[in-house]
Amino acid sequence: MSAEEAQQELVEEFEMFDNWMDRYQYIIDMGKQLPAFPETWKIEEYKIKGCQSNVWMNHEKQDGQLTFYATSDAAIVSGLIAVLLRIYNERSPAEIRAAEPHFLTDLGLDKHLSPTRSNGLHAMLQRIFQVAETEAAD
Repeated sequence: MSAEEAQQELVEEFEMFDNWMDRYQYIIDMGKQLPAFPETWKIEEYKIKGCQSNVWMNHEKQDGQLTFYATSDAAIVSGLIAVLLRIYNERSPAEIRAAEPHFLTDLGLDKHLSPTRSNGLHAMLQRIFQVAETEAAD
């Protein structure tokens, strides 16, 4: 499944919910499924600036694919991480860079997140694109 297809699938899943309380709960539930994040990675180098909550993100590149690992101390932010990883994880730097994040508008996240959560989401997204840019150059 491509990043574009992952975005479309996510949009379709969110259409099943009638209200934003249910959508928030779904996002939180997605965050509970994140893989474990090693305590040794919870260092300043991996911390995302611009997030109200503590967020750490690391990555590995293997066989031309980027795998991201991330965690947060906030439930909703963990869910937002899960959304991002579902779209951008295990993709080539070129695919990541080409995948416009239209899911923000399609899901309504740009309208329904608080300004601080929205800033944090954009900071995480920026890190993903920054890593893809750097890894594409290598």
